Amino acid sequence: MLQVAVLKENTAAMLAALAKRHYPTAEADVQAVLDLDQRRRELQTSHDQAQAEANELARQIGGLMKSGQKAEAEALKVRTGELKQQTKTHSDELADTEQLLQQLLYKLPNLPHESVPAGRGADDNEVVREWGTKPELAADAKPHWDLIEQYDIIDFALGNKITGAGFPVYKDKGARLQRALINFFLDEARAAGYTEVQVPILVNEASGYGTGNLPDKEGQMYHATADDLYLIPTAEVPITNLYRDDIIATERLPIRNTGYTPCFRREAGSWGAHVRGLNRLHQFDKVEIVHITQPENSYAALEVMVAHIEMLLQKLELPYRVLRLCGGDMGFTSALTYDLEVWSAAQQRWLEVSSASNFETYQANRLKLRYRPEAGGKTQLLHTLNGSALALPRIVAALLENNQTAEGIRLPEVLHSYCGFDTIGG
Repeated sequence: MLQVAVLKENTAAMLAALAKRHYPTAEADVQAVLDLDQRRRELQTSHDQAQAEANELARQIGGLMKSGQKAEAEALKVRTGELKQQTKTHSDELADTEQLLQQLLYKLPNLPHESVPAGRGADDNEVVREWGTKPELAADAKPHWDLIEQYDIIDFALGNKITGAGFPVYKDKGARLQRALINFFLDEARAAGYTEVQVPILVNEASGYGTGNLPDKEGQMYHATADDLYLIPTAEVPITNLYRDDIIATERLPIRNTGYTPCFRREAGSWGAHVRGLNRLHQFDKVEIVHITQPENSYAALEVMVAHIEMLLQKLELPYRVLRLCGGDMGFTSALTYDLEVWSAAQQRWLEVSSASNFETYQANRLKLRYRPEAGGKTQLLHTLNGSALALPRIVAALLENNQTAEGIRLPEVLHSYCGFDTIGG
């Protein structure tokens, strides 16, 4: 959530930044925020003045009663009653104004970092670098949805039977490969200095608002209405909310956590080959990394996170590229996002497997997540970051497609000890 003080002090710069996102009602919404903030300040001043006058009159009434001047005291009591009604009216209107202001601020996306390209969609994203050699497959190479059927390792029909489309059942070596990848990703994160946490996969509304998933992605989240809880779209939500309403001691910074969770998203995409098989699911597994640090350190931290994700892909021997997302393609809460995509040799296209983002103070302002730079000093908002390290479905798709041979699917060496096998089929 953007800070009103920043919007007020740098209105023109903020509008220019929102224009990079192609946010259509930026000028009207920012002006509405400033108008409501001004009204809130006026109401607060009127409330405080009436309260101060009432307190002074109460002091005077006490003195008059002690001196026997009851008539004068009764006259002041009439005024005190008027002031009491005024403060109640002010309080009610102030609460309504603050609620409207909060709702407007929830609508405004984060401001993009100065390095974000000014594009409208995926075609305008900037390729930062590529790694690896794209494999050359045989003419009869198969896409992963045919390979999983051939080797009977994932069953979409069974998932559809027990739940619905987008909820696959992993079988035999398919299930073992899932577990192997999760353990590999967690082990690598812990080796890189992240503390592993196991968190709930249902969160309350406050947690959804804390990370900016609500109200922005309300229609994409599964909502257990009887208990007013949401199935998480990513582990970022519960892991970051571990620190909601906290003032973090400087010596605890940076905070670096990792966690595995299943993830749930209602919008699984449109019909077609680009969402076929494992390309897009309603339920999938992911290991997340979350970083919380001082503002001056956050962009260096983002580069370290991206390097960690790249290291995982290199160990998996998957060709990949790193993209800097443009303003029009970036997530609602992000100030800067890098997407990492792996090459799918059978589909002949890039598949997104990770996003790493710096949210600057946007989430921290919602979370009231702060630190105190100096003992006894004023608290300041922290910066929050997160990245997928990694999401499994498209990693599995690329591993199956890129490593298919006439003798079966040969897995990268780093997974052999985790899987207990080195080949699927054959």
